[in-house]
Amino acid sequence: MAIRTFSSLVRATLHQPPKPNSLRFFFSTLPHDPPPPPPPPPPPPELVNEISRVLSDHRNPKDDLEHTLTVYSPKLSSNLIEQVLKRCKNLGFPAHRFFLWARRVPGFEPSSESYHILVEILGSSKQFALLWDFLIKAGEYNYFEIGPKVFWIVFRAYSRANLPSEAIRAFNRMVEFGVKPSFDDLDQLLHSLCDRKHVEQAQEVFDKAKHCYGFAPSAKTYSILVRGWARVRDASGARKVFDEMLDRNCQVDLLAYNALLDALCKSGDVDGAYKMFQEMGKVGLEPDAYSYAIFIHAYCDADDVHSAYKVLDRMKRYELVPNVYTYNHIIKTLCKKEKIDDAYLMLDEMVQRGADPDTWTYNSIMAYHCDHCEVNRATNLISRMDRTKCLPDRHTYNMVLKLLIRIGRFDRATEMWEGMSERKFYPAVATYTVMIHGLVRKKGKLEEACRYFEMMVDDGIPPYSTTVEMLRNRLVGWGQMDVVDVLAGKMERSSSCKVREMAVEMRGRRRRVGRRSEGSEDEDSELERETYE
Repeated sequence: MAIRTFSSLVRATLHQPPKPNSLRFFFSTLPHDPPPPPPPPPPPPELVNEISRVLSDHRNPKDDLEHTLTVYSPKLSSNLIEQVLKRCKNLGFPAHRFFLWARRVPGFEPSSESYHILVEILGSSKQFALLWDFLIKAGEYNYFEIGPKVFWIVFRAYSRANLPSEAIRAFNRMVEFGVKPSFDDLDQLLHSLCDRKHVEQAQEVFDKAKHCYGFAPSAKTYSILVRGWARVRDASGARKVFDEMLDRNCQVDLLAYNALLDALCKSGDVDGAYKMFQEMGKVGLEPDAYSYAIFIHAYCDADDVHSAYKVLDRMKRYELVPNVYTYNHIIKTLCKKEKIDDAYLMLDEMVQRGADPDTWTYNSIMAYHCDHCEVNRATNLISRMDRTKCLPDRHTYNMVLKLLIRIGRFDRATEMWEGMSERKFYPAVATYTVMIHGLVRKKGKLEEACRYFEMMVDDGIPPYSTTVEMLRNRLVGWGQMDVVDVLAGKMERSSSCKVREMAVEMRGRRRRVGRRSEGSEDEDSELERETYE
């Protein structure tokens, strides 16, 4: 009897109709895996806002935050915790208390993502003692798995806080938490340090890793350091690292070449960068869009629009499209040189080539219109943003509102204000300040300024001290002490403890100020300066 081969059996089987006992029938009757459960619905925005307000109003360690939060226990979910933490990213201490309270609620366990968010919050608010205490307890009681990404967050936080030695110490402490540092972890440490211009410390770590631990750097590691020296505009330091890369026969990739081009251009040696650019082809590397963009940025910084256009034309020949950041740099330079029509042509080109303009793109053009009191073109630009689904931000609104009030178009300013919520923008202290300060300076608009001040207090937003002082002085000057009493009373009844504390300033008494309160943002100070300029 002939032995039939396996392949002939397969062919025969493929040409036969399926039988009930065939494999095909067998697999079709196996139970399928159940479909994955649908993602949980997002928490109601009103609930997120409400809990966020509670945290903002209980910044003092003596406040009984946990008792106030008790009412929200039945509504807890992992998604809710994450959304509240993201909203309260500048409230390190209250956010920490909120998270610990949530962990103690019976039957509830926060997600691992929420642990990472809290680590980032504590780091960004410089609550490093709380951060380490939290990690130590999490490690002892196994709350969640402490992996390398947690330490990457810590590296970034210390680097942003200008504490590079602490970032390096955090790297050395990884083993205490059962995490063995890898090459990726070292790259993350170097990148965090270089990103905040702590390049000398990064170089020391790099050299120590090579000489003491036998670390063999990769092209990525070298590129990080070259880019770091570029950030501090030190071409010699970048060139030294690049040459060492070549000496070690490390494969030089496009990332490393681009980093060196960037270093040379930022240090002012554009000619040297162009020579290096020409050498790239000799080693088999094809320049990408970023390679060309480096020169565009260099020319724009030197206000040499003509040369930037030449590079842009060359990119078109090679069918390379600049990213939005590069286009924004060109448009900002054109507006600076008052070539507004060319800026609009560049805006149209962006759309045609698939680089969608962002808010920064429009704000560069908007700044020109506002500086030149071109109201219609400014409002038309906002309409264009609406059509392209690009939402205005606080800078957009602050510029336009300031312009409308300055030229006396109060009706348009009111219309703009009332349309904010439709664009999902909710004014913060700086935008309220633009309205109040602008209206106080206009004849017959003091009452309207007070109305906006009341709205701000009702929203629980603490005003700037200069705003309180200006409004009070103007009211006292017009003999309206009764209005001062009304505003002060409203502040005393506010849900925000910070607003309540400032009520004494409205009554004309100096408030005792200790150290800067936790949660007050550097951003607000910047906006305050922006508002008065």
